[in-house]
Amino acid sequence: MDTVIVLIASPGTSALESVIISKVERLTGAQFFRWLNAQEACELSLKAGGPELEKPIRAELSNLPIDVAVLASPGRRKRLLVADMDSTMIAQECIDEMAIAAGVGQQVSAMTERAMQGEVEFETSLRRRLLLMKGLDGTILDRLVATIRYARGGRTLVQTMKTHGAYTALVSGGFTQFTSQVAGALGFDEHRANELVIEDGRFAGRAREPILGRDAKLATLKMLTKQLGLTPGDSLAIGDGANDVPMLTAAGLGVAFHAKPAVREKASVRVDYGDLTALLYIQGYTRSEFVE
Repeated sequence: MDTVIVLIASPGTSALESVIISKVERLTGAQFFRWLNAQEACELSLKAGGPELEKPIRAELSNLPIDVAVLASPGRRKRLLVADMDSTMIAQECIDEMAIAAGVGQQVSAMTERAMQGEVEFETSLRRRLLLMKGLDGTILDRLVATIRYARGGRTLVQTMKTHGAYTALVSGGFTQFTSQVAGALGFDEHRANELVIEDGRFAGRAREPILGRDAKLATLKMLTKQLGLTPGDSLAIGDGANDVPMLTAAGLGVAFHAKPAVREKASVRVDYGDLTALLYIQGYTRSEFVE
């Protein structure tokens, strides 16, 4: 099967020089080259080879801010995008921001980190973190929603895939108060998340059950694939934490985005330097095809 190697430099670095590409060509025996965006992204094609090529390429480019993806050429453009929200489509963990407002920021952020590393079960950790915030004034959510910081390239990713016929879903272990805003701002077709329980205007210290965690994210990917009449190979999933791993490994293309080490090891592709438009280059889109 034909294989494609995609090289993506960190935006603004112009790190992808001709000499670098020549090194990869000699290393892999690649037979065809084209720019996806001059000095930022390119692809090289070859008839033989597979995922095993990624490791030596990364070793060759280890001192450079360049991401490497090695994948089969057929079926690269996906028809379903399922994306995590916190630290993926946005630049923060919303529950940590809530905890700061409640005066338990350090304690909750430590628990969040352990959950994202896969050291504790996500659902149990979420229940414990929410309990620490019981009694917090519910109006704080409006202020936190207004301060959401969007990850670079997110709207371009969603709008470009939608323009080319893909269905897009934001699926988060966070909360609907945030996903509704993010999905609307970026243009997702739908969003799913946990629902915070507010009683008498204050946090009740819990979310409505069942908790949307790793199993629910995987179930959503499978359900949407079936609902849309697609195959698993037609789907792309992106995330950064341990609760994203099942959907990343089930998707035709699973991307670990600026992810925890355990997640990078299990995903088929990892993006450590690029922004969210890297997912478009990986699918073979050129810069001229992007929809802003």
